Amino acid sequence: MALEAIVIACVFFFRLVITMAAVDRFSLLYREISRSCSFYIEALAIVGAWYTVRKCVSLALDTYSALRLHVIPRLSGNTDLVKKYGKWAVVTGSTDGIGKAYAEELAKRGVNIILVSRNKEKLEAVSRSISETYKVETDFIVADFSKGRELYPAIKEALKDREIGILVNNVGIFYDYTDYFTNLSEDMLWDLIHINIASATMMTHIVLPGMVKKKKGAIVNVSSAVCCHPTPMYTVYGATKSYLDYFSRALYYEYASKGIFVQSLMPSVTTTKLVAFNSVMSKRSFLFPTAEEYASHAVSTLGLSIRTTGYWRHAIQFTLSQFLPEWMWAWSALYLCRVMRKQALTAK
Repeated sequence: MALEAIVIACVFFFRLVITMAAVDRFSLLYREISRSCSFYIEALAIVGAWYTVRKCVSLALDTYSALRLHVIPRLSGNTDLVKKYGKWAVVTGSTDGIGKAYAEELAKRGVNIILVSRNKEKLEAVSRSISETYKVETDFIVADFSKGRELYPAIKEALKDREIGILVNNVGIFYDYTDYFTNLSEDMLWDLIHINIASATMMTHIVLPGMVKKKKGAIVNVSSAVCCHPTPMYTVYGATKSYLDYFSRALYYEYASKGIFVQSLMPSVTTTKLVAFNSVMSKRSFLFPTAEEYASHAVSTLGLSIRTTGYWRHAIQFTLSQFLPEWMWAWSALYLCRVMRKQALTAK
């Protein structure tokens, strides 16, 4: 639109110069300018009207999409996830935070749950609690994803006879606090790769063939809103979440024709252990929901959007952030992360 306007203005200016050269009286010049202007004003009005219509249509579609994703499912009742996807759901990183809350939401809808995490005592407690509260079958697998490829054969063996309908790749780690890349230890870097990237890749590779065979299933990869912007002092964490986002979207198009739904879930800040280093983010507020609040909304988007924040308040934050130039986002994030790092070091 801007290029068309520039071209029209240039043509108008060129004709104006020719007209000025051809007349020697002001009245004649004025008449010629008026005649020339009428065409270009009409052309610019058409361009402006077309731009306005496009923006209005885009706004209407975005509004409808937001209502369809975040409002209508909450009013129309729960989808029968067992019928749509299958009897069992596997949730990694499921003894705390979003993973635990998501498992509880699935159980509330009648789905049997297999919990996967590294702490056996917590797994037993959460498994028992979900089973008793929601009257569903539960099981668990002890797995420390930081160990790398050695643990996946055992997981594959444990899942081989299950009808897995939903896989939630939630397990992930963050730094102890926001920090510079060179301050991260090699152990931390390998843990980020093994836990945030390899776990989702390998768990999907284990479960997906069974879903393809049944021609139905859902895979939810919990990414992060920071995957969409270069965020200093979140560098490696953000990069691992960008991998999950890309992996999810590409996988969806690869397997949608086979009845598989793949979702990239991109939460913003929720009050979980990952943000315990910061006193502001670790407290529930309008901007920072609890894991339970978040999961309640996120599960209702399953099957509706392949890429979503999962929560309407996070969606507003995400939309507003898209209007910021990259440099403004990056420098603002760098300033806030430096402040958070200083606070964490002082507390430590």
